Amino acid sequence: MKFPFKGTCRSASSRLNPLLIGLACTLFSSVVCAEKLAIQAGWLFDSERGRLLEKRTVHVVDDRIESVERGFRQRSDEKVINLRNYALLPGLMDMHTHLAYEYGPKTYVETFTWNPADYTLRAVNTGKRTLMAGFTTVRDLGDSGNVTVSLRNAINRGDIVGPRIFTAGKSIATTGGHADPTNGHRHSLMGSPGPAEGVINGVASAREAVRQRYKDGADLIKITATGGVLSVAKSGQNPQFMDDELEAIVATARDYGFTIAVHAHGKEGMERAIRAGVDSIEHGTYMDDETMELMEDHDTWYVPTLMAGDWVSQKSAVEGFFPEVVQGKAATIGPRLMDTFGRAYRKGVRIAFGTDSGVSRHGDNAREFALMVEAGMNPADALRSATWNAAALLNAQDRLGSISAGKLADMVAVAGNPLQDIDTLQNVEFVMKDGKIYKQPE
Repeated sequence: MKFPFKGTCRSASSRLNPLLIGLACTLFSSVVCAEKLAIQAGWLFDSERGRLLEKRTVHVVDDRIESVERGFRQRSDEKVINLRNYALLPGLMDMHTHLAYEYGPKTYVETFTWNPADYTLRAVNTGKRTLMAGFTTVRDLGDSGNVTVSLRNAINRGDIVGPRIFTAGKSIATTGGHADPTNGHRHSLMGSPGPAEGVINGVASAREAVRQRYKDGADLIKITATGGVLSVAKSGQNPQFMDDELEAIVATARDYGFTIAVHAHGKEGMERAIRAGVDSIEHGTYMDDETMELMEDHDTWYVPTLMAGDWVSQKSAVEGFFPEVVQGKAATIGPRLMDTFGRAYRKGVRIAFGTDSGVSRHGDNAREFALMVEAGMNPADALRSATWNAAALLNAQDRLGSISAGKLADMVAVAGNPLQDIDTLQNVEFVMKDGKIYKQPE
């Protein structure tokens, strides 16, 4: 027996009664039926303009937003999701995470005792926590063993629950630089890691490292242009790439359609990377007015990671928590981030939300909003940094970053007005990703 139409129930809805469609979907396995929802929200955050709109209904079909209407609406073939007492926002996006890591007392030992499978199992857990906290999309900026490439693929297949991941795979460093995986090892274990391991020296190996990330399945490139805080190496500020190496990385990345995220604390390393044409500066601790003007001239994004600075600053006061070479860097660099962020915001630097979660605990990502506001950012701009701006940084505003017709149905909701109390974002009560509900009020 043949059913008289092909395709989805949605395509035939103009010709058939909804009850007949439902019956057809039940009886005929060849008919693919669209899931239709009407999300009735008391308030909706307009991320493009940074304002809350009252009483809106969002119509969702499968994984997409079909339309947004004023008032509380319901069509005959839709299931209603009642969020009339909640503020609905686009799915939040964190542009700097490390899902395979979560800093603790055994972190440095794990380098010697853990296998990629161990990091993968942790990442399954941290990914789910991140999604349930309302972060439906993340950039993962550095792993080992391509853990987050496999994690991304498993999430995309529907095998496990987690956020949409844009991953850099292994960060690219220079010998002895931040993200050289053998820093702090005894000499017999150091060896001489190369581009496959994310360590370069010179133009040829810089190009090879980018191409290796492409081969590995990465979505973007992450480089460590200066020293870092938590690496077992002396300097947290010095520049660690030469101009020709940076130019080779950027040119090669563009050939493969990659954007480039840059870990940087020190001024000189930042400015070399900005002039080379990278897309974002992560942390940016020692940027000054001159650096900020350079970022504006080159349309470079700033991802501040205030939580990481706050966390390492607190832990630096705990005796024995960090190795001695790390403790001094944490005590010095951590407290500067808040001041730098406030100045960059007032200067008009483009800011996208990022936490460096994995330093701090995954799932606590929304605390970054409170720190941004404490440092002087308007709450609406803080929300835009994790929605509209983050989508722009990802070159994904065509499908992410706002609650708009045609975009992916990624939405979260909180009980309260986040523009009046930014802390409400630390208690997300509704989470939808790709049209699927993962969490909702009881």
